[in-house]
Amino acid sequence: MPEYGASTMSRDVYTDPVRFELERERVLGRSWILAGRREQVPNPGDWITFEGHGETVVISRQPDGSLSAFHNVCQHRGPALVGELTGCGARRFTCPYHGWVYDTTGKLVGVPEREDFDESHLAGVRAPAVAVDEWGGWVWINLDGPERAPALLDWIGPEIAADLGRFDMEGMVLHEIVEYDVPVSYKAIVDGFNEVYHVTQLHHVGAEASKTFRQTSFHIVGQNYMCFVPRTDTLDRLAENWDHHKYAICHYVVFPNTVFNCNPPHIQVFNPIPIDVDRTKFLCWEIIYPGDHDDPEYAKYLKSTMAHWEALKVVVGEDISIYDQLARTKRSSGYTRHILSERECKLAHYHAQMDERIKDGG
Repeated sequence: MPEYGASTMSRDVYTDPVRFELERERVLGRSWILAGRREQVPNPGDWITFEGHGETVVISRQPDGSLSAFHNVCQHRGPALVGELTGCGARRFTCPYHGWVYDTTGKLVGVPEREDFDESHLAGVRAPAVAVDEWGGWVWINLDGPERAPALLDWIGPEIAADLGRFDMEGMVLHEIVEYDVPVSYKAIVDGFNEVYHVTQLHHVGAEASKTFRQTSFHIVGQNYMCFVPRTDTLDRLAENWDHHKYAICHYVVFPNTVFNCNPPHIQVFNPIPIDVDRTKFLCWEIIYPGDHDDPEYAKYLKSTMAHWEALKVVVGEDISIYDQLARTKRSSGYTRHILSERECKLAHYHAQMDERIKDGG
């Protein structure tokens, strides 16, 4: 798309605190955000808590198997009513400050010394509901609420739902979550997964691999992105049979901050959760296919996959090293803009989307 080719871009999109507050309201508060894995809330009463960009949300499994989500805020005087980040078997949540009681959907069901309150002030009180849904074995939330949030599958889009869906993430299991506290904007982290220009220098790939990666195909699909990175060891087979699921690294970005990195045997999800304008909680998820550990074929798969995952954690560490260098310059008078190449078109499109959503109110 030529309008998102070579260009320049102001640094303000990463460093301006006023802009970040607009993003919180008009982008992050109205987008579908990854909150966890289905197996983290398998049974009724199980819950997880999402924490990010000033928000705290409880997601709980209901007796009918559905999920409910609500702002983790006691409506009495404002503290978080659920202190733990995860738990199981809950039937009620009780605020630790004055003992107000909520059910697992966030509805107020008990007030100590209720007779001291004006009953009209308590009628219909609940912790505000958050939209929640599941896809791909993942739990997603939208702070805009159940009545206003678009359908999750509409947000993901039919192209990514079909292409990424072929990996059958519902049938995979969580192996590990690695967490980093990164002193830069979450968008700087998303940028790193929207191009392959950096891999030669930062990740020290050889000349043959660098040449292969230049054949990466980039696809802008609505608000989201796909790219397919050829692998040097399967390049000939990919040329004969364009089965990118089998012979390439398949990469998907669901706006604004969910990144799927799909190697054929296993998948990483890179999830930069904004905390502030220049601070990010960066979660790296590793999911694998289940199997019988006593089966020699599965043991071989597991050994190979775990070795690759360990290597990928080294690669992520190299990315973290650049975020540390970005932290050194984020207030520098010598840092004013970015100069983007045509192959960094996804970055330009991503930030153009941010601009549009901020200007039109989301």
